[in-house]
Amino acid sequence: MTVRSTINSAPHSAWAEAGGGAAFTVRFWGVRGSIAAPGPGTIRYGGNTACIEVRCGGAHIVFDCGTGIRPLGEALVRSGEPLDIDLLLTHSHLDHICGLPFFAPAFDPASRLRLWAGHLPPERPFRTVLSDMMTAPLFPVPVEIFRAQCEYRDFSAGQTLEPKPGVVVRTCRLNHPDGATGYRVEFGGRSLCVLTDTEHLAEGRDPVILDLLRGADLMVYDSTYTDAEYPARIGWGHSTWQECLRLAEAAGVGRAVIFHHDPARTDAELDVIAAEAEAMRPGSLVAREGMELTLQAAAPPFPAVDRNSSTPS
Repeated sequence: MTVRSTINSAPHSAWAEAGGGAAFTVRFWGVRGSIAAPGPGTIRYGGNTACIEVRCGGAHIVFDCGTGIRPLGEALVRSGEPLDIDLLLTHSHLDHICGLPFFAPAFDPASRLRLWAGHLPPERPFRTVLSDMMTAPLFPVPVEIFRAQCEYRDFSAGQTLEPKPGVVVRTCRLNHPDGATGYRVEFGGRSLCVLTDTEHLAEGRDPVILDLLRGADLMVYDSTYTDAEYPARIGWGHSTWQECLRLAEAAGVGRAVIFHHDPARTDAELDVIAAEAEAMRPGSLVAREGMELTLQAAAPPFPAVDRNSSTPS
């Protein structure tokens, strides 16, 4: 297995250097679902809502703009690096977009931001949704306050995106109220899938999701509930950590990451889930703020050999 996980307290600029070239790095800035959950019971795993930063092949990708995007933005500003970021939105429920007005790079004229959304109808693009959120009396300043070079790129789930040459992002629709999009990032022979928010089927597995996941090195999956909690929450649009591991096994995923923790889930409870997940499928991880994962570049193929010659061609 070529996935290495570390908890890194180094400055963001040092981590950013590691993300260049052939590296494929993933960092979690927000791992909670539904609503932020600060407090003494969530210190170790974190209380910020969804935000995942990915760097590979010159691409700088951020999945979702929950409250975790605020500390990410502060770290990016401190790093002083030029910012050219693709923001890939799984959907536009508040816990996944409410941090965007507090993302410092959005106020920097030198920043370039592309905001991708694949879950909305053509008559209601993401800029309209964001503008509605940033409208009185819900919010005191309009979306026009952003000074970054912002591009809004709506698409249909199922399309393939290419944010940078050599970095391919496949997409699919997810099972969530108001729609959501799952993503698979491919670079250098390695792959990461992000599937949140989504609810598994009552019987069998969604072939579209299985196809997206097949053989991925790393999967981040909506694991809001336990199997025991789920029956009382059918139709809410979320899955369980046990289903996360079963799905990873069915799709041949290298390593699964349990993500989108219920806001009521304490550190102690997540410790128990981590131990049970390790027993059920060794190598599984429970996402926590600050966790970094590195997908090592795939080994190059052996050189072709000319069978009519004594030297490699």
